[in-house]
This record gives sequence, C-alpha cells and structure tokens, in this order.
Amino acid sequence: MKARALRELEACPPLTIFGQRDHGALLAIARLTRRSIQYDIGNPLTASKMTRHHLSAGLHAPIRVLLREDDGGGVAFEYDRPASVFGQLGSDNVDIIAQQLDRDLQALLGAAAA
Repeated sequence: MKARALRELEACPPLTIFGQRDHGALLAIARLTRRSIQYDIGNPLTASKMTRHHLSAGLHAPIRVLLREDDGGGVAFEYDRPASVFGQLGSDNVDIIAQQLDRDLQALLGAAAA
C-alpha cells in the first residue's frame, strides 16, 4: 500500500496548484479594479522530503505565488525564492531540495508566462 502511494506521488508533476485566493476581489471592496490572485503551489512528495529533515519546513510549503496586475495594466508573478525561504532553516538537506524547487518554479512560471 505504501509503495503504491509513493509511486503515485512520484508520478505527479513537480509542482501543482493546491489553492488560490482572489486578492483582486478584496480590492473591489475599496472600489479598485486591479486583478491579483495568490496561488499555493507545491508537491506533497517534495514537502515530505523537506519536513522529514526539518519539520518547520511545513510552515513554508506549499509555496505562495502572486499573479498581479499593476496600475498600468501590466502583469507579473511575485514570489519568494524557495531557496531563500527554506534556507533560513539552516538544513543542508532541505537546502538541496529547495534549490531544485527554485528551478522547478522558475520553469513553471516561465512556461505560464510564455
């Protein structure tokens, strides 16, 4: 049973959207019309690999990414680099995983922006 669950997790894409929050809807309360959505992005297997080395890594997983519109109508992704966020834990094992997460996130957002 555990082996099957592990195989299924390993077959998942490196990053998946787990949730989203519409911050633009909150701005509408103040009669502002800019769009802004925050996404929770991650991978359960990656999170478990980090939390087994440092349980506090769970505080930062999944990663949050903001897709926002500026005053001029331009759009941008904003996020904290996983290597920086997880680096504060001081765990070499977590750092290695977070560096791969940096690469995976950059590739995902680059593809989304293209």
